[in-house]
Amino acid sequence: MNMKESLKPGLWGGAGGAIVAIVIGFSWGGWLTAGSAGLLAKASASEAVVQEFTPRCVALAEPQTEKLSALKALSTWKHDDYVTEAGWVDHVSEKYQNEVAKVCASTLIEGMTSS
Repeated sequence: MNMKESLKPGLWGGAGGAIVAIVIGFSWGGWLTAGSAGLLAKASASEAVVQEFTPRCVALAEPQTEKLSALKALSTWKHDDYVTEAGWVDHVSEKYQNEVAKVCASTLIEGMTSS
């Protein structure tokens, strides 16, 4: 293919500029691939479920002061199991129960230490 010599620098500059724009876009510009966007959406949805059900868990736990003091006495890694066994997350799908129980337990403990 015959091309004018005056076009070559412009074409090379355009190709180089496109590559630089892509690199900057993905590294600093916040661009995402479809796979990354899907993972981000799943994580966001999971966080939303946890945030939605945590207040109900706390509301179910607050009247049970004897169980709350027992929760506070346990080591941290047993808190989510205790919350689940107490039945405070029975209203949550099994898929999210463990995460809601963790957040609920930490919220309850934090509330007890601040008051």
